[in-house]
Amino acid sequence: MDHSGHGMMMDLPPFTLGRGLGWSADPFFLIACLVGLALYGWGVVRLTRRGDKWPVGRTVGFVTGVLSIGLMMCTRLNDYGMVMFSVHMVQHMVISMVSPILLLLGAPITLALRALPTAGRGRKGPRELLLMLLHSRYMRIVTHPAFTIPLFIASLYALYFTPLFDSLMGSRVGHVGMMVHFLAVGLVFFWPIMGVDPGPHRPGYLMRMLELFAGMPFHAFFGIALMMASSPMVETFKNPPASLGIDALSDQNAAGGIAWAFSEVPSVLVLLALVAQWYASDQRQARRIDRAADRDGDKELEAYNAYLASLNARSS
Repeated sequence: MDHSGHGMMMDLPPFTLGRGLGWSADPFFLIACLVGLALYGWGVVRLTRRGDKWPVGRTVGFVTGVLSIGLMMCTRLNDYGMVMFSVHMVQHMVISMVSPILLLLGAPITLALRALPTAGRGRKGPRELLLMLLHSRYMRIVTHPAFTIPLFIASLYALYFTPLFDSLMGSRVGHVGMMVHFLAVGLVFFWPIMGVDPGPHRPGYLMRMLELFAGMPFHAFFGIALMMASSPMVETFKNPPASLGIDALSDQNAAGGIAWAFSEVPSVLVLLALVAQWYASDQRQARRIDRAADRDGDKELEAYNAYLASLNARSS
């Protein structure tokens, strides 16, 4: 197997957290992370200069999401992830289930729509093209639960339990493409559920929770399948380098435990975010009703009282 571009795989010392966090940047993800931070920062600065406010919490969420990707792909974790199933599974779970949640909480699409200038009548600039994409049939399909939930599940079973995974892991380009796929799948899965940004599908809060829990059990089942296996199931990780001093089956069991644990943690995070959004939505609705009552002198209440009075007059 060709691991060129990932360091000297066969000479990696036994894994420790300190060694795993050493600097070893993947060029693609390093550039992508820097560009993402720069564009987001440009948007925030542009809003601030014209006197608009942008919530600090959203900025923190987005920056943390980008840093979580950098942590997985621009450190030695990426090198160890090429030969250790357990480390690879940490990469997969973070990039597909933690990073997307943090990025979506940063509301990058909303920021872009507010920061990008309009192109003018009859012209199409970046803002207009973004709006066209958001309202396109393609986006309605790829964010629909009938598409996102099966894709979320297939990214585990159809990838790891077929030769496709070994083929992708055979080159740096394939590995990068697989990680981009994990991130994209996480984004389209969680976007309709808890994203702040506008999108083609925005179901009610109860339906969002049902969509969330429809996909999570399959992660748990996948983890349990790895933990219960009596032999290594993925060719790439069957013969780890002797320098690591690990047993392939034990490492696979650890990978299964990680997959199982991550099926719970993001569920709790998203559930908390949904409850907070639900509460905030109810508060905004209550304030709108109060403002309407202040404007019209609470005419609905007066009309209802008059109706009761008329009923009372008839009965007497």
